[in-house]
Amino acid sequence: MNYRNALVWTVIGAMALTVGALGAPRYVDGIDAAFPPFSFIDDNGVPAGFDVDVVRWIADEMGFEVEIVPVDWDAIIPTLLVGNIDFIASGMTITQARKERVSFTEPYWQVDLAVVVRQETQSDGEQQAEFNVFTAVQPGRRIGVQRGTTSQDWLEDEVLAAGIGINIVLYDNFLLALEDLLIGRIDAAVMDEPTALSSIADRPLTVVGTIATGEIYGYAVRQGDTELLNTLNEGLSRIQSDPMWDQLVAKWLVGR
Repeated sequence: MNYRNALVWTVIGAMALTVGALGAPRYVDGIDAAFPPFSFIDDNGVPAGFDVDVVRWIADEMGFEVEIVPVDWDAIIPTLLVGNIDFIASGMTITQARKERVSFTEPYWQVDLAVVVRQETQSDGEQQAEFNVFTAVQPGRRIGVQRGTTSQDWLEDEVLAAGIGINIVLYDNFLLALEDLLIGRIDAAVMDEPTALSSIADRPLTVVGTIATGEIYGYAVRQGDTELLNTLNEGLSRIQSDPMWDQLVAKWLVGR
């Protein structure tokens, strides 16, 4: 073998070793750890939920490895932008303000907002909501929301801006708002409807109405990360054409 051929085979061998060492692409998915049924940490300390299962299926289908890590919601986009995570798959509503900072996949789910209040026990033992959807959002009411969410945006843009003097109480996550609602620190909580229905089971709380915002969810990546965006879009398209999609919808979303 002459020197040139030896050099060629050396380079090819080195490339093969590099590819073998690198293996499949690896991405980090940031999630809200308290946003059931889309993403949460279960009793065993393991990420779970609809988006978690979808992303794991997509990773297997599209040939990449994924690590799923919890991130504070109000810091999740900055965490993505500095490169500590690679994408966000956690029930994120596509908004114009967010589209100016990140790129979204095609939408995969639509939700409205829900108003949650306490249930009171009547003299006859029956349970009744403390407020209805109208009386819950009156001047002086303390209404809890997760900071950095479209629930906060709606209360500020549609309620406060209309001159209705509610008091917005901000929380790190929706579950903390529900805990305060249970003990009477706030009068109501506003959150995405699937999260409300999933979170109030076995609690003396009830959804008294929905706000038809028609929000759509998408997965977010850094602007310019076209390869990952295309991979996630293709993965979403494939799972939505697969029986697994209906199975996960039935498992996590239907009837909750």
